[in-house]
Amino acid sequence: MSSLLEGAKKLVSRSSDIGARVQGLEQAVQAARGRVDDAILDDAQAVVDRASSRLKLSAEHTVVALAGATGSGKSSTFNALTELELSAVGVRRPTTSWATACVWGRDGAEELLEWLGIPARHQVTRDSMLSAGREDPELQGVVLLDLPDHDSTEVSHHLEVDRLVKLADMLVWVLDPQKYADAAIHDRYLAPLNAHRDVMMVVLNHIDTVPEDRREGMLADVRRLLEADGLAGVPVVGVSARHGIGIPDLRAAIAAKVAEKKATRARLTADLRSAAERVQEASGTARSRSLSTERVAALDDAFADAAGVPTVVRAVETSTRMRANRATGWPVVAWFSKLKPDPLKRLHLDLGSAGKELTGSARTSVPQAAGVQRARVDTEVRALADQVSEGMAPAWSSAIRKASVSRLPDLGDRLDRAVASTDLGADKIPAWAGLVRVLQWALILVAVAGFVWLGALFGAAYLGLDGASTPEWAGIPIPTIMLLGGIAVGVLLALVCRVLVSLTAKRRARAADKRLRDAISGVSQEIVVEPIRAELASYTAASEGLATALK
Repeated sequence: MSSLLEGAKKLVSRSSDIGARVQGLEQAVQAARGRVDDAILDDAQAVVDRASSRLKLSAEHTVVALAGATGSGKSSTFNALTELELSAVGVRRPTTSWATACVWGRDGAEELLEWLGIPARHQVTRDSMLSAGREDPELQGVVLLDLPDHDSTEVSHHLEVDRLVKLADMLVWVLDPQKYADAAIHDRYLAPLNAHRDVMMVVLNHIDTVPEDRREGMLADVRRLLEADGLAGVPVVGVSARHGIGIPDLRAAIAAKVAEKKATRARLTADLRSAAERVQEASGTARSRSLSTERVAALDDAFADAAGVPTVVRAVETSTRMRANRATGWPVVAWFSKLKPDPLKRLHLDLGSAGKELTGSARTSVPQAAGVQRARVDTEVRALADQVSEGMAPAWSSAIRKASVSRLPDLGDRLDRAVASTDLGADKIPAWAGLVRVLQWALILVAVAGFVWLGALFGAAYLGLDGASTPEWAGIPIPTIMLLGGIAVGVLLALVCRVLVSLTAKRRARAADKRLRDAISGVSQEIVVEPIRAELASYTAASEGLATALK
């Protein structure tokens, strides 16, 4: 138990950066899902899952896999390294798809062997009773796998090879002098794994069948082929498993790699980097852009135009002018203005609905966007999407364009509701207009009183009745002053108030315009801007995750 805890502590300390890489790649995969090709992301997620699982297992064991073609002497090499006859060779080799495992140091390896999927009947502990007195401290901590032949005609064989090649910490490829240049192993395995050069070795077996004067030249040719595969610097060892030539050197090379305790980390790092590079190739490396204030403002303006904001603003100004003029105008003629329809009522934005959101299928009567207005909206949406996606990979630029138009079918209804629910501030006449209205009626009453007074005077004179003398002011009878003054002052007051009404109408129109555009801006944020920002946030998350995985 103590050894397991010690191993876990070492694993945490040496793989904290690996954990960050795993999290970074997983973040990138999740952020890029639905944008980048699923096949690429599924492969990357599989790497994340494998790395996460491996980090939870023994840090004291290094999985070394021997892989090779039929006749390469892979199983003979396995037996020579273990110094036990564990794998059948030649015609005695069983037709099984399972690998054979030999473990140096069983403590803590059970879960690792289970994760590798090696059945118990194919597992041997090197320091068990089978080899009592022949313990091998040099390879302590090694889990050596003898994989099936990768070129077997049995599909299950090379499927098992493909599976374990992905799980092994270190790969040892056993080649044959007659088939070391075979494209099957170079194209399918070696070249695709060029990012794993630090955890790979190549063994040229049956070196005893090659004349001594040609051995170095053949090993040099193997190195040349590996360099063409992108594997320059990978160790190449010539051995003869049958005669034991080079086996001590191979054991020492494997032991040196294992002793460094870096193979697992190097393998996981290479897997994560390789997967991250493939995702990055599809995702791109363009810098994430922010939305241009000018472009968003242009989009808001196009939406406002499509929503009929100019029409509504003009209606607010006209309606305010009509209502205020009716309140402040000369009452004798002001009532004629009631014969003119209120423009806000015609738009179904009258006093009863202003500031209240329409429900159900009810709509305002604001004219719907014409072809030119719709075309302007489409142009501004496309311009905004193109501006932020410039330089991005097709996967993301396409996703941003798709997001920018995903909610446009709802635009007409959303704009109409935004206009209908906006308080236009035109439901009441100005307070000063109410005072003027009271004053105008007071002047009318004065004029009417003067008219009645004059009528009474004329009637008395006509009937020859003597009455009290009529009061005067500056030689003008007071009733006359009341009649003419009430009319004149009322008309003059109405004319003066027209100027104030005009200023008030324009001020209310400006206020309504601002409120409407604020509401429309909210619609553009919901319909276009936020979906684009969500894509940009995902792109940023993917880029940051890839940067962590590749650091």
